[in-house]
Amino acid sequence: MKAAEIRQLNKQEVLDRLNEEEQNLVQMRFQLSTSQLADTSKVNQARRDIARLKTVLSELERAGEQNS
Repeated sequence: MKAAEIRQLNKQEVLDRLNEEEQNLVQMRFQLSTSQLADTSKVNQARRDIARLKTVLSELERAGEQNS
């Protein structure tokens, strides 16, 4: 998911997506440790998606503070 796509979501949708991605990462790490994960690059992609979500979330929070 690209940052531009994330910025179109509202704060609650970003939080929901972040929670979903973090759970997905835990599952992939478990699969990786048991040698069940075929494409190991998905772990790095999930980490990057989580970082993008957290970045956009902090931008939304800072924008909310400035508007208050």
